[in-house]
Amino acid sequence: MGTPDFAVESLKILVENNFEVVGVVTMPDKPAGRGHKIQFSPVKEFALERNLKLLQPEKLKDENFLDELRSLNADLQIVVAFRMLPEVVWNMPRNGTFNLHASLLPQYRGAAPINWAIINGEKETGATTFFLTHEIDTGKIILQEKLSISENENAGSVHDRLMIMGAKLVKKTVELLQEGKTDAIDQSQFISDNLVLKSAPKIFKETCKIDFSWNVEQVHNFVRGLSPHPTAWAEINFPNQPEMMATKIYETEKEIAPHDIAAGTVITDGKRVAKIALTDGFIHLKSVQVAGKKRMDIGELLRGMR
Repeated sequence: MGTPDFAVESLKILVENNFEVVGVVTMPDKPAGRGHKIQFSPVKEFALERNLKLLQPEKLKDENFLDELRSLNADLQIVVAFRMLPEVVWNMPRNGTFNLHASLLPQYRGAAPINWAIINGEKETGATTFFLTHEIDTGKIILQEKLSISENENAGSVHDRLMIMGAKLVKKTVELLQEGKTDAIDQSQFISDNLVLKSAPKIFKETCKIDFSWNVEQVHNFVRGLSPHPTAWAEINFPNQPEMMATKIYETEKEIAPHDIAAGTVITDGKRVAKIALTDGFIHLKSVQVAGKKRMDIGELLRGMR
């Protein structure tokens, strides 16, 4: 059960290693883009390519869907980047249902674990397989693997590496369960008295706005944690422009340096460099997109503003 590219890799590894995939569940087709054309999810496209049985329920408690799901007689259900399941679904197969989550649970429970780990400046993240239960992302942990995050790595890069690593973890988990090894560990065993649990709530446009009262490290992490999607943004007053410009910021560089310039002030040579003053230094804009324009490097934008 899954919808985006992140789920395809796990489905692919199971199919290519000759596991019997009796059915694939994904979201219903939705219109997308300016033309509102019906677009298939990446999981649906892969399922069609491989002639896999496909289910696309509007409602997960619909009796017709439940009957069809039962008829598949699956021993195990696997969830990767899908919506919350009702108990009648996750409790259906005899070996249960497990989920692949893109964090080291119990940290970063929620919809956007990759983004929030980077925003918070974590040096490592990982993937976890766990059995589904009533509370979201709280079930017993089966397997877990760590992944380092480099200083300037963005969410897109971490997503792609976790997608590959997570697929291998799914395969390993299925193999363990086939062998009858189901000694999953309660998440309470991972929580010590002094551990602060961080959450990963869904991200909205308002969440993505940069606050120039933050320090350099915070802004840099915020930008890379939301790049390339959904993208950090700010209203910026570029020199010689008549008004503030809503600007998506994809890539930045840090400069820690004492100064007495007001936070939020833009400093530029008009050719290649544009940096914004923050409380403890400057954040250099490297790749941006202003309203009505394509994404471009900062030099290209500045030269177009002359």
